[in-house]
Amino acid sequence: MKLFDRYVLKKFLSAFFFVVLIILLVIVIIDMAEKTEKFARNNLGAMDVMGYYLNFIPWIANQLTPIIAFISTVFVTAKLAGHTEIIAILSSGVSFQRFLLPYFLGALLIAGLSFSLNGWVIPKSNKERLAFEQQYFNKGKSNFSKRDFHIQVSPKVYLYMRNYDNQSLTGYRFTLEEIVGKKMTQKLFANKIVWNDSTELWTLKDWQLRLINDSTEIVTTGESLDTLLAIGPDEFANKYREYDAMTLTELNEHIDVLKMRGVDGIEFYEVERYLRFASPFAILILTFMGVIVSSRKTRGGAGFQIALGFLLSFIFLLFFMMTKTIAEAGSMPPLLAVWVPNIVFGVISIVLYKTVPR
Repeated sequence: MKLFDRYVLKKFLSAFFFVVLIILLVIVIIDMAEKTEKFARNNLGAMDVMGYYLNFIPWIANQLTPIIAFISTVFVTAKLAGHTEIIAILSSGVSFQRFLLPYFLGALLIAGLSFSLNGWVIPKSNKERLAFEQQYFNKGKSNFSKRDFHIQVSPKVYLYMRNYDNQSLTGYRFTLEEIVGKKMTQKLFANKIVWNDSTELWTLKDWQLRLINDSTEIVTTGESLDTLLAIGPDEFANKYREYDAMTLTELNEHIDVLKMRGVDGIEFYEVERYLRFASPFAILILTFMGVIVSSRKTRGGAGFQIALGFLLSFIFLLFFMMTKTIAEAGSMPPLLAVWVPNIVFGVISIVLYKTVPR
């Protein structure tokens, strides 16, 4: 690594962490101002609030990492161009492609760190953050609201429940059907099903079991029956952004289970999984674009280029939020939705590289 590599890399990483610090400070101040009333209403002390923000800061910082990397790149490169340092570097025989190397190394370092943190570290702190928000900010929103709930609990077994109350841990109009091929082999029905914490079993009330053979059917009934099912009350617990609290390994396993059960809302989990891979690539793409748009010295100084950097960051964020929302609504494949902003901005970066004078 040459002297100018270390020089540019140091400036880039210093600017990145400085911008992270400034933006996080602004976000935390704004967030605290919005939530002060909620903190006071719940009689939360300084340690409680501090614990919440210790979990909040890593999550929001990682969410903004691609945009911050872009802004940092534009800021550093525009300053170098304004001081004629880029011209001096290129005049010494260094090609523009070679000039990009320290930026690429810095972006690769940030992207690797972001992927590791977002894949396995931040989800663990998110569990505490989400539990805190659910307890103090989202009271009254924890009821299971789905009606006519269908899931596949195993390859041949299907569960139905008309509705469920997760306050009393009670479900109503419960059926469990086993289907082999195209034939139903047995059906378990109960007017009510209640979770028993002491035995960790479900208690069926007013139940009926039908065992169906080709030519015969055996029907058994009763008032109460304890049984073990493949699901527990956690299945009906509040799912408020639970994908944020899953490591990449847990997320992959959970998506496989959801696909097997055929439940709704799997798009949210798939978007989150693909996003954890696409975000590091966004850092590399936006860093490349940042160098391209700000490497030329202008008469007006670095102000215009920095403003352009903020504008392009805003467009990227808006574009990403739009495609993500469309994917979560089920109108676009999650993989395509997550990667479309990267593809579009990657193409724009290549076009700028070919056409913008340097």
